Amino acid sequence: MTDPWTHVDDVVDWLDDAAKGQGDQSALRLLKIGEEYGEATQAYIGAVGQNPRKGFTHVPRDVAEELCDVILAAMVALHGFTVTHPQDFFEAYVDTRAQRLAALTDRTQT
Repeated sequence: MTDPWTHVDDVVDWLDDAAKGQGDQSALRLLKIGEEYGEATQAYIGAVGQNPRKGFTHVPRDVAEELCDVILAAMVALHGFTVTHPQDFFEAYVDTRAQRLAALTDRTQT
């Protein structure tokens, strides 16, 4: 199995090579998350048949795949906004969120 962060690093390297001389691409990579989110919502609408003109056009797997694209796009964008390696930043952030959740859970159980 391919490590997700290794794949994202490869994508960032490829995008950086393709964008040589075009300036900072961080904003465009951030906007890509929105594009992928739109595709995820479109898949959801199609999976639940909410558009009466189109009916059922997608299945739950399509939504899951689009959500994976959202996650990958966010991981790519994270490269442009962290000083440390994005994986290290993300793991530290998740640790702080886990501590907050643990504190909340402890409070509700007492």
